[in-house]
Amino acid sequence: MSCEDSASLLLVDDNATFCRVLRTALIKRGFSVTVAHSVEEALPLAFANPPEFSIVDMKMDGAPGLVLVKALHELDPNTRIVVLTGYASIHTAVEAIKLGATQYLAKPANADEIVAAFSHQADTHVAFNALPANIEKLEWEHIQRVLQEHGNNISATARALNMHRRTLQRKLNKPPAGK
Repeated sequence: MSCEDSASLLLVDDNATFCRVLRTALIKRGFSVTVAHSVEEALPLAFANPPEFSIVDMKMDGAPGLVLVKALHELDPNTRIVVLTGYASIHTAVEAIKLGATQYLAKPANADEIVAAFSHQADTHVAFNALPANIEKLEWEHIQRVLQEHGNNISATARALNMHRRTLQRKLNKPPAGK
C-alpha cells in the first residue's frame, strides 16, 4: 500500500508518548496518521482533511473528546471513530456511541485491538477490557470525574460531593484495588 492509498487516520490524545508509539504501530498497519494533542488542535485538522478513521481520547485538557466525536460525525457520518478512555463506564460508552463513535475501548488498548474496533458496529458491541467495576471503583471514578469538573480543587469537589474535605483527601489517597 502506498502513502497515497493509505487510509487517513486522526489520532487525538494528550499523552505525547502514547501518540508517538501508537502512530508508529498504525503506520506499520497501513494508515496515514495525523496526530493532535487536544480537541482544539484536532478540529482544524479534521475540517481541512476529514479523516476516514479517528482515535479520540475521552479526557484531555481543554474540551472533552466527545466534542470532537460529535464534530467528526457531523463532518462525515462514515468516519470510523474509536473512543479510548481510562474512565470506562456504561454512561460514557452510550454517550460516545450516540454522538457517532464506532467503538469505545477502555485503556490500555493496543494497536491491534483498536484496528479491530474500527470494523465493529456501534449498535452490536461495546468493549470493556475489565471486569465489572466494584462499588469502590465506581465511587473512585465518580470522585475523579467531579474533581476534574472542579479544576482539581479539593474544597470545591468536597462541597459538590457533600463530603468533608479530609474525608475526600483520604479517599483520593487510597485508590481502589486494581486501579
